[in-house]
Amino acid sequence: MLCCQQFFCSVYYTTLHFRRYFGRITNTWFTVFFQMADIPLDAPAECPGTQSDSAGKTSACAGCPNQTLCSSGQAKLPLGEREPEVIAQIRRRLNQVRYCIIILSGKGGVGKSSLSVCLARGLTRRMRKQSALRPTNRGMSTIEYDMCNVGLLDLDLCGPSIPCMFGCMDEKIHQSQSGWSPVFASNNLALMSIGFLLPSPDHAVIWRGPRKNTLIRQLLTDVCWTDDNETMDFLLIDTPPGTSDEHLSVVQYLQAAGCLNGAIIVTTPQEVALSDVRKEISFCEKLSVPILGIVENMSEFVCPACGHAGPVFPPTTGGAISLCRSSSRASSELTLLGRLPLDPRLTRALDEGVCPFELAEENEANQALDVGLSTTSNTLRTSDPIMVAYEDLIDRLWERLDDAGQRNGPVMTDADTAEQGDVRAEFISQVST
Repeated sequence: MLCCQQFFCSVYYTTLHFRRYFGRITNTWFTVFFQMADIPLDAPAECPGTQSDSAGKTSACAGCPNQTLCSSGQAKLPLGEREPEVIAQIRRRLNQVRYCIIILSGKGGVGKSSLSVCLARGLTRRMRKQSALRPTNRGMSTIEYDMCNVGLLDLDLCGPSIPCMFGCMDEKIHQSQSGWSPVFASNNLALMSIGFLLPSPDHAVIWRGPRKNTLIRQLLTDVCWTDDNETMDFLLIDTPPGTSDEHLSVVQYLQAAGCLNGAIIVTTPQEVALSDVRKEISFCEKLSVPILGIVENMSEFVCPACGHAGPVFPPTTGGAISLCRSSSRASSELTLLGRLPLDPRLTRALDEGVCPFELAEENEANQALDVGLSTTSNTLRTSDPIMVAYEDLIDRLWERLDDAGQRNGPVMTDADTAEQGDVRAEFISQVST
């Protein structure tokens, strides 16, 4: 039987030996991790990496499909020089897009796709101004107003949910002379998803990285979002959780084409989601992707009967607000774009493919008619708490884009609020008639 001194001595030396051994393992894995960033997905196990001096020249490179590319040194070139035709095609496709935004989340199930759908729906209800000649009573006007054109690209290849949330699961993609034609949920909202390419909604996508990257490249190069004389104000890109092949591919292609304006990161209040969001922030910083802001989804539960709100996921570490304030970025702290409550009515609307904004307005109109109130209004806003939260989020996003100075064309700003009310009322009356 060991005495206390012998026991603690054995524990000490065992721990010391384990730390030395574990330290070697840790260093090895860190080395492997950083080397893997330069290793193609279809490379052999002993690949030295594309940035290595022995790339394409070792015995492990024999039979690799990338051997010629690596040995010639082209693999070390930037993406724009390695695939100039692809980058030029992406640039042509997205030349008329004013804002291109990717939506990220470190953890699955935080409502990233729901946010993408509601954000796209909300943006299509906003006005934009554009330069045009139009005769008026005072002469020729050079300013014209219209609804924003929005596109939503679903890059969650293994779990596409955008078709279901828009109620268009039976739609299919059509090949035209100009490329793939997206599915239009409305006159100013275009959708593209792998769900439109599958033979059935229950068909599983069991693909490795190279095949995913090929489809992403094809979606960026072949989808015809707008005509030559039209402008798309926003292109939202819904991505899967994490920082995997899909994220790296789309970011590199968009950056090489000069089309990426920034990213929105979605989280929930609990620490288990925030810990993965910190990895997502690190991903954006390493790839020089501007972070437009953080969205805290499911921040509280709103009872549909009494309207009482209470927390669902306890923010044990302070939630998204604390995350933004404690950001380690040298420039400034992260922007909290909004805190969205959890509402069963929103979930039901998305399951049925109904626009939640229109559903909320219809419910309010019915309630107003029940009590004999007038429903005439010149605004496109609703007083529903969850919809108000989304409207405020869109306002902050708009301000954030204006502050970043990344706009590629004239879009409606808060400085036009007074003029916007009259034009909006006129526009609504024309549409209703």
